[in-house]
Amino acid sequence: MSCCPACEAEIDVDEFDVQRGDELSCPECGSNLVVTGVAPVALDSVPDVPEDSDDDWPRDEEESAKPFH
Repeated sequence: MSCCPACEAEIDVDEFDVQRGDELSCPECGSNLVVTGVAPVALDSVPDVPEDSDDDWPRDEEESAKPFH
């Protein structure tokens, strides 16, 4: 059994059904979780990414100076 880091609910996750990096949600509180370990299964909260994030824009000034075609 693993515990949700947000609400501490017990979550039954079989270590043979998941891999490190898999994402799932807590059935109790709905928090998005990521598998950080598999033997034993360890879970951590997925960091929230704001919807208005500019992650798809170029990160450096040289990239942003290129003309868009």
